[in-house]
Amino acid sequence: MRSHLLNDTTAERYRSSVTEGIERVAAKLAATDRPFTGVTVDALAPAIDAIDLDKPLLDTAAVLDELEDVYLRDAIYFHHPRYLAHLNCPVVIPAVLGEAILSAVNSSLDTWDQSAGGTLIERKLIDWTTARIGLGENADGVFTSGGTQSNLQALLLAREEAKSDSFAKLRIFASEVSHFSVKKSAKLLGLSQDAVVSIPVGHDKRMQTVALAHELERCKKDGLVPMAVVATAGTTDFGSIDPLPEIAELCEQFDTWMHVDAAYGCGLLASVKYRGRIDGIERADSVTVDYHKSFFQPVSSSAVLARDASTLRHATYHAEYLNPKRMVQERIPNQVDKSLQTTRRFDALKLWMTLRTMGADGIGQLFDEVCDLAVEGWQLLAADPRFDVVVEPTLSTLVFRYIPAAVTDPAEIDRANLYARKALFASGDAVVAGTKVQGRHYLKFTLLNPETTAEDIAAVLDLIAGHAEQYLGESLDRAS
Repeated sequence: MRSHLLNDTTAERYRSSVTEGIERVAAKLAATDRPFTGVTVDALAPAIDAIDLDKPLLDTAAVLDELEDVYLRDAIYFHHPRYLAHLNCPVVIPAVLGEAILSAVNSSLDTWDQSAGGTLIERKLIDWTTARIGLGENADGVFTSGGTQSNLQALLLAREEAKSDSFAKLRIFASEVSHFSVKKSAKLLGLSQDAVVSIPVGHDKRMQTVALAHELERCKKDGLVPMAVVATAGTTDFGSIDPLPEIAELCEQFDTWMHVDAAYGCGLLASVKYRGRIDGIERADSVTVDYHKSFFQPVSSSAVLARDASTLRHATYHAEYLNPKRMVQERIPNQVDKSLQTTRRFDALKLWMTLRTMGADGIGQLFDEVCDLAVEGWQLLAADPRFDVVVEPTLSTLVFRYIPAAVTDPAEIDRANLYARKALFASGDAVVAGTKVQGRHYLKFTLLNPETTAEDIAAVLDLIAGHAEQYLGESLDRAS
């Protein structure tokens, strides 16, 4: 079995095996004519359950044949222009090349003696990102597994910097449409159930700063500690961007940590046209970025950035076998000193390969295209009497709802929209997401594919309307 180990004696086997796998995937990508086959859990589960993992196939070709049946055939393909659901982007080729390299070399980015070169590349990319944000020369950060981990670490820093004598007194302020990871982080950090104060949003789905100011004042009056304000630059449901300059002013006034969750909106850091939409982000104490959302990177590729590098010490622990304190005096760069993770992939390489091949403007132009497409989609929805669209897009998200002409019962309209989404997914013709707005069911397009066109959007809207009308017709038949 040593023949399967990757080393100097098996380099040719590595080349042929990986090439065979790449050829399978390339053929699949070229032949994919819809984002999903529509396979159900009940149909696919038996095939996977029947596989005996204690009986290997002992042949790469046979394993790939099997993989075709249990994964490749029915995978959801984000590169297809009618995948319009979640914050999953098609990926750029230089990043996929980087993924292949980092997997083969298998560096671990926790210590210098496991990742020489890789450590410096990651640090260079952190510096590049903090410079793009404008956090200043004393900023630093580290790559993470995703926005949830980045938000958790940022709020850990905020909790420690609040220097409160009681966690029960700490309060976090976030908009009512902020990411669920804010509340999850509060729980993981040992804060009370009511620690996260929800701030209402306006019709544009942006945090209302008047309400934020009121809650901050009440917090102080009640003898509580405003630990952090989480401003969102690209909400998951609406792509809305909170008023960052006004929030920064309030954070300064109330001596409160300002965290910006820019997991989605970080693509604007490379934007050629729309960078101004996140003005004020440079005043944050910490920022979350997800390159695997709007920089067209494979999962995972994310980072948490801090204005003051010294605050990252709150995640620091020293182990004699790994990163003893003496290494700090010896100026040996160990990334584990500022990470919640120990063993950690060299995910930074993907972004490095992308920037060195395409440049930041290349990434930004792609993100600008999907933002422009969202405007076209909004215009289509606003002009179509079959649909109600919630808000004009700031980034690339559209939230809307099919409204039949002959039905007025909101609950029945909810059911029609739910049915349409489910039927569309089952058909495999397109994939869309869903959410709730003021308690009612809505559908959602998250546009992250520059290959998607306004014609694709129009066609999917017709499919949605057709499925909803079919449901309502059957419902009337049942009622009669």
